[in-house]
Amino acid sequence: MTKHTSRRKFIKNSSLALTGLGMANYLSAHTLTALQQKVGPNDQINFGVIGCNGMGWSDMKAHLNIPEVNCIALADIDQNVLDKRAANVKELRNTTPKLYTDYRKMLENKDIDAVIIGTPDHWHCLNMVDACKAGKHVYQEKPIANSIEECNVMVKAAKKYGRIVQVGQWQRSGSQYDEAIKYVQSGKLGNIRLVKCWSYQGWMKPVPVVSDSAPPKGVDYKMWLGPAPERPFNKNRFHFNFRWFWDYAGGLMTDWGVHEIDIALFAMNVKAPKSILASGGKFAYPNDASETPDTLQTVYEFENFNLLWEHATGIDGGNYGKSEGIAFIGNNGTLVVNRQGWEVIPETQDQDGKRVPRTEKVDFIPGKNNALDVHAQNFVNAIKGETNNLNCGIETGSIAAINAHMGNIAYKTGEKIYWDATKGQFKDNARANQLTKANYHNGWELPNV
Repeated sequence: MTKHTSRRKFIKNSSLALTGLGMANYLSAHTLTALQQKVGPNDQINFGVIGCNGMGWSDMKAHLNIPEVNCIALADIDQNVLDKRAANVKELRNTTPKLYTDYRKMLENKDIDAVIIGTPDHWHCLNMVDACKAGKHVYQEKPIANSIEECNVMVKAAKKYGRIVQVGQWQRSGSQYDEAIKYVQSGKLGNIRLVKCWSYQGWMKPVPVVSDSAPPKGVDYKMWLGPAPERPFNKNRFHFNFRWFWDYAGGLMTDWGVHEIDIALFAMNVKAPKSILASGGKFAYPNDASETPDTLQTVYEFENFNLLWEHATGIDGGNYGKSEGIAFIGNNGTLVVNRQGWEVIPETQDQDGKRVPRTEKVDFIPGKNNALDVHAQNFVNAIKGETNNLNCGIETGSIAAINAHMGNIAYKTGEKIYWDATKGQFKDNARANQLTKANYHNGWELPNV
């Protein structure tokens, strides 16, 4: 038996040596080395990373908490990032990953079992489909794609190639969200008429207007653009800030919206709204370089309730005194949950001359785990056959992303738009349906699955 087939047999059949590691804080190098000695050299799961600068590296670090996981390859269009992350892997594991400037070459490496995709949104579909086609399992950063059409292609690709795809909506692995969802579904809040989701990002300052320039040394800018429209390099559109430009992403609506809306949809057991209406604009920083709205309110109409998304940059004064979160507003009370924990605020009613609560008051209950680490562990468990239940599979990720894109489409059209869930398109609105499409440039084509 070759080393490669031995490892693949292990991945399919073996049990997890140590459960619960995903809940721990980052393991020390000494502890990790000791744990690795209990795992044979062929009992490893080899990872590569496509897009290593931000969340791609955060995701890889979370997976490196698991002793069976190795990082053997890194792909990025920025040699500076590659060198930095190679040094990080060396420091953490005392190993040297292979470096690639073209992810397609990395996918030819048959020793890689799974890849983490942390590229800008406009690359996600191509990266993920190519990885699945190459036989790799995928940890896909959110939002899964930059268009509704791409979301559908990616779901089809995972099914066609039989790959395990975990989406990085890691709130699905947070203990407080699990507890809150169960409470919402218990009926104790009574009839839930409104769900509020919000993200107020006070740390976000204006993106200053700067002139175009030559790309930094070591950057393959043509490859970075990929299927996006060709244009001169501008540092505002590059690392991190690409999120605020339509060519590459969907602003806070898709960046934060997929996290919060995902939990709301799951708790309410719905997938698609009847209608969407959005209003907002660049009200905080009207003259900065970004394109996506810094202030936005989006109303999703469902059968028996409305869902409200809102975001704002430059301020932290969100609902219920929280900069981000989800509130389920029922006749008996309101449950509020965010990344810190959850609570229930009861409604009151008159009874014998007194105001009494309609439901129990639940004081703030903090989260009990490191959700990103748990999310990584769940992915590895699935790869190894330890579980059939992904905490956030590709279908789940697509539902959240599609709803977020609906919000942006409503904003762009300036109209109330209506969704036909049976046909998977908007009703009687050619412009809205055109905005669901992926528009590829520079010789790149939408994958045909």
